[in-house]
Amino acid sequence: MELNYTKVGDYLLPNLTMEKQNSEKINTYGYLRLHYLKENNKALYTTLLMTNELTDHLVSVSIEAENKLNILMKQYKNYDELLSEKNKNENQIEWIKLMNNYKNMAEEIILKELIYIENV
Repeated sequence: MELNYTKVGDYLLPNLTMEKQNSEKINTYGYLRLHYLKENNKALYTTLLMTNELTDHLVSVSIEAENKLNILMKQYKNYDELLSEKNKNENQIEWIKLMNNYKNMAEEIILKELIYIENV
C-alpha cells in the first residue's frame, strides 16, 4: 500500500480517505446489535471495524430484522380473527392491545434470533 503525503506548513500529513460506506439507515435492531458486539464480542466488533465492514453488517442486520418483523406480524394477523379490519372498526382498544402484544412477541423473537447471535 502506497501512501501519498501533503505538506501542511512544516508537516507531511498522509492523504487518508475512507472507502464509501453503505448509505442505508441503521434501525433500532442494528444499534442493538452494535451495542451487543461492543459489550460481548469485542473481537468481532474490532474485526468488522478494521475491515470497514461494520456498517454493512449493521445494515444487513437491520434489514433482516425488519423483514422478519413484517413476516411475523403478517402471520399473526392471518392467524387471529380478532385482528381483522372488521374488529378494528368495532373494538379499537382491544385491537390495539392485541397488536401491541403480538408486536412485543415478534420483537422478542427477533432479539433472540438476530441481534444476540454469536456467529455471523
